Amino acid sequence: MEDIERIYYQSLYEVAAALNSSHAAEGVLRSIVERVTKAMEAKGCSLMLLTPDKKRLLHTAAYGLSDWYIRKGPVSADRSISEALEKKAVAVLNATTDDRIQYREQAKKEGIASILSIPMLLRDEVIGVLRVYTAMPRTFTVEDMYFAGAVANLGAIALENARLYEAIQKDYEEFRKDMLEWRSALGHEWTIEKPVVPPEE
Repeated sequence: MEDIERIYYQSLYEVAAALNSSHAAEGVLRSIVERVTKAMEAKGCSLMLLTPDKKRLLHTAAYGLSDWYIRKGPVSADRSISEALEKKAVAVLNATTDDRIQYREQAKKEGIASILSIPMLLRDEVIGVLRVYTAMPRTFTVEDMYFAGAVANLGAIALENARLYEAIQKDYEEFRKDMLEWRSALGHEWTIEKPVVPPEE
């Protein structure tokens, strides 16, 4: 138990460090799914975001999963994570038979046994889900859920930081453009002014 707690703490530290050192959400999210997979000794991990209408989930980052599985089809939020949308962790022991899993046959072909779904929360609102996939049947512990939940929330913060940074950059560029136009206008006004002739002595 001490070993897994140490691994989880170290992984959280590394994710937080990546978040603190980068404005690019894509890199941070890729780091998250890789570190979760390795820390939890899982088959893979994916991070999916809700569409604006909150009806579908879109794969945003994944690690350890085949391309065909990621692109298997639209993921319905209602069918896949209805409990997660209620801010609850969802642990599925047998992904090939559980009715809560939308693509059971595909999960079997991919070699997925168990799935843990954790809601991504931003300001108490669910914006997506972090999913952990295992190759062997696994009963996820409270520690597993806390760790995955903490990382999922860091992922939500990474997305928010990227959005804010992009907005700041846009505002700065607009401000810079306005300043250049203002300086240009000032220069133009200066050039059309009549020259000042010093009085004759």
